[in-house]
Amino acid sequence: MAENKHIEDKARAFTASQEVKKMGIYPYFRPIESEQNTEVLINGKRVLMFGSNSYLGLTNHPKIKEAAKAAIDKYGSGCVGSRFLNGTLDLHEELEQKLAKFVGKEAALVFSTGMQVNLGVVSAMVGRNEYIILDDLDHASIIDGSRLSFAKSVKFRHNDMASLESVLQRLPLADAKLIVVDGIFSMEGDIIKLPIVNELAKNYNASIMVDEAHSLGVLGPQGRGSVAHFGLTNDVSLIMGTFSKSFASLGGFIAADQAIIEYLKHNARSLIFSASMTPASTASVLAALEIIQNEPERIARLWQLTNYTISLFKKYGFDIGETQSPIIPVYVRDDMKTFQFTKMLSDEGVFVNPVVSPATPSDASLIRFSLMATHTEAQIDEALGKMYKVACKLKVPLLQDQTKSI
Repeated sequence: MAENKHIEDKARAFTASQEVKKMGIYPYFRPIESEQNTEVLINGKRVLMFGSNSYLGLTNHPKIKEAAKAAIDKYGSGCVGSRFLNGTLDLHEELEQKLAKFVGKEAALVFSTGMQVNLGVVSAMVGRNEYIILDDLDHASIIDGSRLSFAKSVKFRHNDMASLESVLQRLPLADAKLIVVDGIFSMEGDIIKLPIVNELAKNYNASIMVDEAHSLGVLGPQGRGSVAHFGLTNDVSLIMGTFSKSFASLGGFIAADQAIIEYLKHNARSLIFSASMTPASTASVLAALEIIQNEPERIARLWQLTNYTISLFKKYGFDIGETQSPIIPVYVRDDMKTFQFTKMLSDEGVFVNPVVSPATPSDASLIRFSLMATHTEAQIDEALGKMYKVACKLKVPLLQDQTKSI
């Protein structure tokens, strides 16, 4: 007689996290006891924060906090309904108008998280007998959106334009296709080769959607993203962004022409069946957008620090791949050693994020080091000095050793 099976079995069989916890090197769900800043408190201890997505350092800006408080006073703590029914505020519509203008599109639509944007937009825009074409290192939300669609999904090698063309050549020319890519890739830090993507899209009858989660507030004039950086606003059909990075809040949006936004309002299930962005989050984004446009020195400072830090990593001999942005991967290429690296750095007072399989192949596991415009060179020097010390203890392979000249 066959043994009865239960859905709980898989949970009880999952022991990977407990095994790492027993080893004392579990790196996730670390509680922070202070505001998100260049330094945070963990267990009452000062820790340098190099694991945040707050690229412009706006999470503690007084104007943003004041805007959030004022929104709660006026609208309350939540909208208790979806945008489709009772959850649309005049504040949401104001934000949509200003975002559309910011990224250069006719209209925009805000969702309560960035994940929901990609789930709703990708699954609604591409259907049966159509194709979704993905970079194989696209964000998980894009992958999951493609899985919810009835379209066929195909992948090309990361930022490899010959691979993309090979994929396009195999698909029926007349059939509808959507190429979905990140502007800046969230772990690798490199920038999509968008001009070539655009050329191929035109040649093979495809539309383009760009996820600007990590490029808004970072790339392009006034931080308008990778699409604006390459001057391709009129060529890219859909521009997606999130508010949990440079915009210091929570939520996301899609921008496109008016017809596409009207279609998504009535077909994106993650919008229709989710409660809308809270008043405080919405007001925070409005304030952040104003600051980003009025204080370009923040973006300039972020790039000054990025160039400084990449140069310093190279002097130490770390393998940082092809990064071109404030996201700097430090390749360890071993899962357990990556966990050890993270724990030893934490003990040294440096917070970074480990990225291991299945998020990346084990031989490509890495430490994700990310910058804020509010970091100082002294903080970066301290962090990298400690990283080099830990790397030597763990025998992490270095590309070169030039530290004698530092």
